[in-house]
Amino acid sequence: MIQRAGRVDRIGQQSSEILGYSFLPAEGVERIIRLRSRLKARLKENAEVVGTDEEFFEGEESNRLMLNLYHEKSEFLDETEDLEVDLTSEAYQIWNNAITYDPSLKETIERVPNVAYSTRAYIPTKAHPEGVLLYVRTAEGNDALAWIDRDGNPVTQSQLAILRAAQCEPNTPAIARDPQHHQLAATGAVLIAKEEKGSGGQLGSTKGARARTYERLRRYLQEVKGTLFDTDDLNRAFENLLQYSLCSSAIDKLNRQLKSGIDDAKLAELIVDLHKDGRLCLEGVVHV
Repeated sequence: MIQRAGRVDRIGQQSSEILGYSFLPAEGVERIIRLRSRLKARLKENAEVVGTDEEFFEGEESNRLMLNLYHEKSEFLDETEDLEVDLTSEAYQIWNNAITYDPSLKETIERVPNVAYSTRAYIPTKAHPEGVLLYVRTAEGNDALAWIDRDGNPVTQSQLAILRAAQCEPNTPAIARDPQHHQLAATGAVLIAKEEKGSGGQLGSTKGARARTYERLRRYLQEVKGTLFDTDDLNRAFENLLQYSLCSSAIDKLNRQLKSGIDDAKLAELIVDLHKDGRLCLEGVVHV
């Protein structure tokens, strides 16, 4: 579909509008023409000959998503939460966008004390009730967010969802502090501390791309220690992975490769390549 859209700007293109059509066999027709099974077989043969790092048709979930796209189900277009988002990377990008749009914000925000709070109006929903949003820089040097409802319960574990809930305009008015504010903030701080203790410290969630990649590389380095594969580039990349947050593009690429079952040697090559290109870590954002 992206390739077809590119035809609008192709050199020599005279038409200002290009119509692209995609078709899927109607229900039942697949059993007759075996389009999907033949396509899977062709892709497998191609991968065996030339190799590939892409995954196609990864199971029933992919089937459902593709059919929902074809039938234009509205909920399919709703953006889903990224449960493995690197909070520091997201916040860093928001910061860059903000000071680019309004350079005066840089001085204003830097003057805000380390401990600060504010309150704004909010329209609650059943899934996202009112309460307190809390940011903490932990003793281990990690950045963490929590959303606590009025009963002291966490609303969501998604750091991206909490970050989005905090979004407001520069002219959004502040209102009086809620009587429960400090009590709920303290509850959230305790929750963050417990979660960090159980998640392995400065690498963040054990399910995240950074922690999983670190563990895989640590094991690989032990296996190849003293061999030709134990290179300075790999060791430097490994140290950066421990010390700094991942770039957003690196998170996406690593998640995709880890999901596809990449082996340790190829993962090490990928990390070295990203490191050499300066696309592995945000080296200005230190965790230790």
